Amino acid sequence: MTRKTLMILAAAGSAALMLAALGFQYLGDMPPCKLCYWQRYGHVGAIAAGLVALAAPLAIVALLGAAAVGSSALIGAYHAGVERGWWEGPTTCTSQDIGGLDTDALLDQIMNAPLVRCDEIPWQMLGISMAGWNAIASALLVLVWLAALRAPRA
Repeated sequence: MTRKTLMILAAAGSAALMLAALGFQYLGDMPPCKLCYWQRYGHVGAIAAGLVALAAPLAIVALLGAAAVGSSALIGAYHAGVERGWWEGPTTCTSQDIGGLDTDALLDQIMNAPLVRCDEIPWQMLGISMAGWNAIASALLVLVWLAALRAPRA
């Protein structure tokens, strides 16, 4: 395969993941949390790199695509760990310890709490959450972007 073909294939993979995320959001009524949005940014960058690759399938574009989708893989892995309770997520979207809070502080925390939490798993398949699947698929897309570096440019 040529570099251009691999780059377009990788960008199409990111587009498919974005369509799936939007499908879960709008058709499955599963609104995204903060970390879910962060994972999407890398795919948007990879899609943009794929569009650039249509005109200029340069090695730097492949590196940018790999970096963009790689960021999504890393955030997805981090998010999956938050969901599993392996580590804490951002305090703005995970459950917080309420011990030691007075009534006013507790009420303030409740009133300012986000609607979607990052530490809950709304859907999973084979024991892997959406964030985990994104991490896996994104890591595979990184490999496709990197394969484009070695492929002939034509």
